[in-house]
Amino acid sequence: MERNDAWNIFNELRLGGPLCDVVIEVNGVKFTAHKIILCGCSAYFRALFANGWSDTGRHEYSIPDVSPEIMKLVIDYAYTHSLPITVDNVESLLVAADQFTIAGIMQSCSAFLENQLCLENCTGIFKFADINWCPELYQSAFSFILHNFKEVATISEEFLELTLPQLCDIIEKDELNVSQEDVVFDAILHWIRHAPASRNAHMSVLLSKVRMARISADYFMYTLKNSDLLKDRVEFNPFFISTLKAMYNLNMNGPSPSDFDNPLTRPRLPSAILLAISGWNHGSPTNAIEAYDTRADRWVNVTRGEERPRPYHGAAYLKGFVYCIGGFDGVVCFSSVDKFNPVTRIWHEVAPMHSRRCYVSVAVLDSFVYAMGGFDGHLRLNTAERYHPEANQWMQISPMIEQRSDASATALHGKVYICGGFNGAESLFTAECYNPLTDQWDAIAPMTNSRSGLGIVAYDEQIYAVGGFDGSNRLRSMEAYNPLTNKWRDVAAMFNPRSNFGIEVVDDLMFVVGGFNGLTTTTSVEYYNRNADSWYNAQEMGAGRSGLSCCVVSALPSIARYAAPRQSLGQ
Repeated sequence: MERNDAWNIFNELRLGGPLCDVVIEVNGVKFTAHKIILCGCSAYFRALFANGWSDTGRHEYSIPDVSPEIMKLVIDYAYTHSLPITVDNVESLLVAADQFTIAGIMQSCSAFLENQLCLENCTGIFKFADINWCPELYQSAFSFILHNFKEVATISEEFLELTLPQLCDIIEKDELNVSQEDVVFDAILHWIRHAPASRNAHMSVLLSKVRMARISADYFMYTLKNSDLLKDRVEFNPFFISTLKAMYNLNMNGPSPSDFDNPLTRPRLPSAILLAISGWNHGSPTNAIEAYDTRADRWVNVTRGEERPRPYHGAAYLKGFVYCIGGFDGVVCFSSVDKFNPVTRIWHEVAPMHSRRCYVSVAVLDSFVYAMGGFDGHLRLNTAERYHPEANQWMQISPMIEQRSDASATALHGKVYICGGFNGAESLFTAECYNPLTDQWDAIAPMTNSRSGLGIVAYDEQIYAVGGFDGSNRLRSMEAYNPLTNKWRDVAAMFNPRSNFGIEVVDDLMFVVGGFNGLTTTTSVEYYNRNADSWYNAQEMGAGRSGLSCCVVSALPSIARYAAPRQSLGQ
């Protein structure tokens, strides 16, 4: 007899009444059951029936602090191991599961609430899990709040009901996902103003959790210091002076190891990591992988030694995996594809492409990885194919209008865009886009400049074309394409000319990494802020590389392994 058949028989016996040996009474409602079944499900009932709480010959027990509706669901679960969880009953079920020590119900209810987490309810679920000792649910809600802190603090009414210890526990964490500390101070003001009479006194405790030197200078001088809760309060003057000193040192001297020991300057952990993968270094291929920590402005060498050197490849991040596609080892062009799991840090080879491709262009759209053009060792290609990860299969799609190696590609609004490149005779200024619904390529307006070895990225609802080689010179210039108008416009130029570099958007900033500047491979890194229409220098990579690729890995549970090391304060 199968296990499910046995449980069905037990449940039929319960519902029919034969062999039942216990009556559970709740607020006047009686339920018949079998002691042995309830004992097998719940330590509470084992203790009640067998451990001397009362006469073991008793047949009727009154259970306090639970409703008849919930008691019925608990008894049904003991027999069927299934549960109709709803938004209306989940909290009562969790309380009952804790009361009766039924791990299965606790796990099912916790999983249900985890799936319900949103900006409006995450704080309430966090508080509920804390009170009712649901550690996995508590951690999930806590992580959700940390990752979405700005939106939660702005939208959630329940955020205002946090206790002081709970708020402190949130805003002191390195994992708090804020690109600027202004957000943290705004949240503190919002919380205090909800109940100023009782909360004003907590300002000094809460301010000590803010990484004050990482607040923008304008915000500090004109908003924070002039806040109605801080203005003219002389007791904060020493704190403000220390903040200004730390802010000056950070801005003038750049990142320092001491930043991590100072509570005013200690950077938060990034929510996403920018990976710079492989490349060509001073005449030979390298397997180096460096991770950029945007919050600390530092590069971390995360090379493990198992990586295959494959410069002039393409990289993509999709559904938790990094894919390295095609490339060149100095002798042979690759059709092979390697897949990296950033959690386990293990590499696997997956299905190869139909064609060998170095100088390949790669993009991700709708759960597919696209590989387009490139050089197979003999010809510049116009062919294209896409990879389905679940099937581990590449499928050829319609060829492009032009042959292109050294081009660059991105996805926006349901289409794949590819721009520039080299056709074997000249650098290209043409561009085209692919519609997967029609399996068709269409030409779009050409760029202002011909560019091979350029970078293309979707940013601010537009396509940006950056740098490259025009046939004579490496370029600093950048232009942006608006798909709605089918027009390109000039945008602020980079500080440094470069071709065959990495490009990605992280923390709403566009980064360009490494490349060839016309004389040598470079370690240079800079980023563009669309709001300021300006470029800024970032920390250089550890090694100069061209022919590298970049991708952004987000929401990693092990993000600290790719970030600049942070030791606990005081250690």
